[in-house]
Amino acid sequence: MSVCGEAVGAGSLPSELVVHIFSFLAAPDRLRASAACSHWRECLFYPALWPRLRLSLRVSPAERPRLEFLMRKCGWFVRELRVQFAADNYPSGGGGAAAGEGAAVAGDGEAPPPLSPRWLDLLRTYLELVLCVLSSVRNNRNLQKLSLFGDISILQQHGTISNTYLGKVDPDGKKIKQIQQLFEEILGNSRQLKWLSCGLMLQIVTPTSLSSLSNPIANTMEHLSLLDNHIPGNTTLITAVELERFVNLRSLALDFCDFTAEMARVLADSNHVPLHRLSLLVHSVSIMHKSLDNMPKDENWQALTRNSTNLRVYIMAFDVKSDDMLRILKPSIPLERIHFDSYVTCVSGAVVDLISRQYDKFLTHFILMNDVVDMSAFPDLSDNRNEDPLVLLAWRCTRLSLLAVHGYTVWAHNLIAIARLRGSDLKVLEVTEESIEFDQGELADQDVDPVHNFIEQVSLGLGRPWHAVMDIELLSVFTEPTRHFYREMQSFSEGI
Repeated sequence: MSVCGEAVGAGSLPSELVVHIFSFLAAPDRLRASAACSHWRECLFYPALWPRLRLSLRVSPAERPRLEFLMRKCGWFVRELRVQFAADNYPSGGGGAAAGEGAAVAGDGEAPPPLSPRWLDLLRTYLELVLCVLSSVRNNRNLQKLSLFGDISILQQHGTISNTYLGKVDPDGKKIKQIQQLFEEILGNSRQLKWLSCGLMLQIVTPTSLSSLSNPIANTMEHLSLLDNHIPGNTTLITAVELERFVNLRSLALDFCDFTAEMARVLADSNHVPLHRLSLLVHSVSIMHKSLDNMPKDENWQALTRNSTNLRVYIMAFDVKSDDMLRILKPSIPLERIHFDSYVTCVSGAVVDLISRQYDKFLTHFILMNDVVDMSAFPDLSDNRNEDPLVLLAWRCTRLSLLAVHGYTVWAHNLIAIARLRGSDLKVLEVTEESIEFDQGELADQDVDPVHNFIEQVSLGLGRPWHAVMDIELLSVFTEPTRHFYREMQSFSEGI
């Protein structure tokens, strides 16, 4: 192509046209196209092309140069920033209890477990990556959504990171203080922030962080999620008094022990817009250090649901004793999703039965995970019962669309009954192969292959081909518990 006798190539296209072309491309294709020439490379980071940035970062020194480049280019204008510090490659040694031994927490007088040099390097790198992200968006006044999640719970192998550990990588606490100050600076500079989510980011949020938000921003905030199991004692990240400023909040995610009766009263006030989503993480470590005495009573839940008729609740319980769950599960909670995960404490049939009776009008998701090391003796929820609690759950909860089970005994004939009761409405039915047991009578029948017959009957009940999950890692719900909670909370809250 030529104009006035001069050759014109792709590099001669106006910047506006190149940006318009880039807008039709997916992010990886934009990056490849930007390699065509320096002019296209300059157009790559035009603000209109990057309204949102979602990153999953490995905690590795190799990530830092790439992260610094990307944040330097986009951090000052991006409108939605979601960063997850992935922990897939964290070492298994040091930092807490092994996965099969549960969440061991050292007492005040006990020496912390020894830490490997690589473990300390990872923790040091983690702090540097967090500093890189926060420093790049500190002056971004266009930021509307900020979501940060740190997989420190995997790095510590389900234990807790004490100040002794942090002292080895941040001796004078300067990095932690700098991180906290940057976070407060971001909140103080924000002018359009509607969504704030900070989960398990290792003391990035303090009890005074939210005071940095101006009243106009707090008044218009639509989503708030604050989770950190490393804050000391009975300290909470937000109080009922602070929550009064967030009158436009439509979704909220907190540690269950931080969600008090007074908070429920604040949210139930007529001055507050109706709350649509409430996600609560019930963790054995929190219950150990905090009290359930201040949790909402049934009358508090009733008042809240009167003001918020469309409210739906998502609860994840991690290694929580059944007695505590029976206290927590008030009849008036509009519970839509519940996820039990454990390494030590198993759920009782009484808890499952209570859920099926109290939440039959709301429950859509039920997940039961037991990550035990000894797979020879899974707990049987139907012991000493005329009816299996999972079958009753499928019978009573007519809106049930997802059921996933691992680490609990599920009898083959009961699974067939569940499939027939819910049929095609049960969109996801995932049970690991090692969880399924057959009656001796079924195995004794020489004329029928019990496994083939079982799969065929479940498939007929669901109206689609079905098979057991052969490997636990193939479960759609299989992931580290807090990571799963963060992911589900995000989609649950965005689904308003």
